[in-house]
Amino acid sequence: MSTMPASYGHNEACCNIPPVVSEGYVAKGSYTELGSYKTYVTGPSDAEKGIIVIFDIFGYFDQTLQGADILATGKKSQQHKVFIPDWFKGKPCPIEWFPPDTEEKQKNLGRFFSDPEHAPHTVAAKLPEYVKAAQAANPSIKSWGILGYCWGGKVASLVTSGESNLFQIAAACHPAMVDPTEADGIKVPFILLASGEEPADTVKEYESKLKVPHHVETFGDQIHGWMAARADLSNARVKEEYARGYQTVLDFFDKNWS
Repeated sequence: MSTMPASYGHNEACCNIPPVVSEGYVAKGSYTELGSYKTYVTGPSDAEKGIIVIFDIFGYFDQTLQGADILATGKKSQQHKVFIPDWFKGKPCPIEWFPPDTEEKQKNLGRFFSDPEHAPHTVAAKLPEYVKAAQAANPSIKSWGILGYCWGGKVASLVTSGESNLFQIAAACHPAMVDPTEADGIKVPFILLASGEEPADTVKEYESKLKVPHHVETFGDQIHGWMAARADLSNARVKEEYARGYQTVLDFFDKNWS
């Protein structure tokens, strides 16, 4: 069996919360159009804090939607309205391409990752306009946070270290393309939850350069993607760490987002 090497910056692996549902999850939110993007929206209509979630390359999976619902109402002291825009316009990466163990799958993945529209920098540049659209449709929201999975973690790092940052707090879950040179430019409290498949030395260096309130933790026995589409919630250990990951994010947001 062949394996696909790291490509286009992606790594090779590329409680107060409600009970986690292993199978047949029924999402609590609904879909709407915001800023020309189909968007999953969940959470109280009068929430004063909004979270933009950047999904992983597989798009709208039950595990990701359940995570958004947990972020919305999983902590009674801190209610959020959560938004997941469809940056892929209905064409995410098919999960059937994983593992990339054939030449055809590897070529398909290569084309997906090389598409400029799928680049984290592209999405980061689009976020200010998207937030403006979300804000206009949700005037009760007074401040914004961002959470990204995989390549979305890279988006969170880029936007909060950039000049046009509109977010007050950020989270990166099993992030791809971890770059320590971005860390010292991040301007808001930042939480990074790594899997056992992210490069430990790079994660450690990233943490060492953060100058803002932060929490960096490695879930060493979990795969890249355990909080999103690749979470096998029928596995008791994965389910436990999936729940703990979301609890950790919520606790950090509660403590550091006023």
